[in-house]
Amino acid sequence: MYTLREESEKDFIGTLKKVAELGFDGVEFAGYGGLSAKEVRQVLDELGLKAAASHVPLEDLETNLDLVIEDQKILGSKYVVCPYLLPERRTEQDYQALIPLLEQAGETCRREGITLCYHNHDFELERLSDGRTALESIFEDTDAANVKAELDVYWLTKAGEKPVEWINRYKSRTPLIHLKDMTTDEEQYFAELGTGGVDIESVINLGEDAGVVWWIVEQDFSRRTPFESIEISLNYLKEKLTSK
Repeated sequence: MYTLREESEKDFIGTLKKVAELGFDGVEFAGYGGLSAKEVRQVLDELGLKAAASHVPLEDLETNLDLVIEDQKILGSKYVVCPYLLPERRTEQDYQALIPLLEQAGETCRREGITLCYHNHDFELERLSDGRTALESIFEDTDAANVKAELDVYWLTKAGEKPVEWINRYKSRTPLIHLKDMTTDEEQYFAELGTGGVDIESVINLGEDAGVVWWIVEQDFSRRTPFESIEISLNYLKEKLTSK
């Protein structure tokens, strides 16, 4: 739903309805449009949509975790995602403080039947003083039972990494994958699935073996309207999944 953030601000329920009409199975939330979790669940049930996951600001995971978990239970969402680190929280010291925070929050979520995932951008691929990337330290220094990955194939590619290698490395720890493509020019702009240079097909082919539960179509920005973009991406994804 982050892709449709502007549309959601104007008409949250209407946006969900269009998503359902396009043929998506579920949505990943980035806010609930000012509605309560109960109200959102009612709309989802009426539209035949599932709550795939919820992106929740790190601050809420730190200070309001009980409510976050309660909302997920109401929504029927099994996954809560730490979506983004603000620029002022990206020093090596910050990552060292983040790891036990994620571990504790993830353990609390797991006891309640919810899975905590960490979503990457490209900045977590910078090296720390021990030679590891920040993203490696997050996954290697937390318990795999408590902290899972929501790998974003665009941002991994943008950082010069190969998404397939990361999915294989953290197999069974990647229930959520963000699928987005990248233009092949110097701008490396966000692109609809199948129209850019990211090896989306190889990622999809790993899905079953890697234990992927949800393929999540996300496009941060688009030169088309967001609805046009997600429809192109959905059609590509359906074609690849049905041809397997």
